[in-house]
Amino acid sequence: METFLKDYIERLRPAFSTLPEETGHTLASAFFSFKFELYPKTLRECATALAKVPGNGGNATLRKALSIVNAYADAYGNAQVRPESVARFEEADLPYIAVSLAPEVNEDPLTLDLDNALLLLYAAAVISSPDDEQALEEHRKYVVKMLDNYKRALGIQ
Repeated sequence: METFLKDYIERLRPAFSTLPEETGHTLASAFFSFKFELYPKTLRECATALAKVPGNGGNATLRKALSIVNAYADAYGNAQVRPESVARFEEADLPYIAVSLAPEVNEDPLTLDLDNALLLLYAAAVISSPDDEQALEEHRKYVVKMLDNYKRALGIQ
């Protein structure tokens, strides 16, 4: 799945290479704070990033990913299993998400959306925040493991 992740990041590079480094750093901070269950920090970082990311093209999907991560951080911070309402990825978002599954093989669409949101934050941060490159690389195994959960459904050996 390492190759899958690398290809995904390269596929997104044209869409997110123009994000300012400061915005990329905020994306990395949102990713890390969620991973480490620092949900109040995740809420702050998502709000900051949402204010910085324009709403056009791939950025619209990135904004949706931020709102998904934000909703889960809020729910988890309040000891809820899932948010009461959360944005969902749609057909227009498909070029920017890592894992797209047919409904008949997608056993948990909400978890897939959260995983895709985290994968998008990670990829956009890798692309746009050179200062966070080493820290993101150190957590690449976490992202690859997340992708491994979908290996069979994607038909990857």
